[in-house]
Amino acid sequence: MTGYPDHRNGDERARRGVAWYVVPVVAACFMSIVSGTEPAACAPVRHDARGVASPAVMADVPPDWSQHGIASWYGTRVQKGRATASGQTFDPDALTAAHPRLPLGTRLRVHSRRTGRSVVVTVNDRGPYYGHRIIDLSAEAARRLGILSAGATTVDIEPAHEEDEVASAPR
Repeated sequence: MTGYPDHRNGDERARRGVAWYVVPVVAACFMSIVSGTEPAACAPVRHDARGVASPAVMADVPPDWSQHGIASWYGTRVQKGRATASGQTFDPDALTAAHPRLPLGTRLRVHSRRTGRSVVVTVNDRGPYYGHRIIDLSAEAARRLGILSAGATTVDIEPAHEEDEVASAPR
């Protein structure tokens, strides 16, 4: 409170503003849970050690699940040997990836829209934590996709099938 007449009820107005935002969101989540379709906005949220909110990890991956967006790669020689979220040591020469929500150990087929190449990777880490990227690939996976020099590109990801090759030519 600063003593100015228009600042007297600042806290009260702020609380009312929050109520106008929170009440509809809670009501929408409740209605979607009751109807059986829970949107991502209502899913439980985890907080890491820094207090940054991240979406909950999926229990399993439906066979028809897919995702489209920006992929980048990580894993310079400096990071080699560091522990990943799965407990494995990071190897930039392995075909691995980091995804924020998929269960660790999930095999994914990543297809680059720019190069037309595909590669099968295993999720063994969490990330990416930069921008609106959906997956971080190891340096070897990025090399096989042909995106190592680009740094980031648009990709389609889907669960890998047993018959998928480790790397394939353009489809």
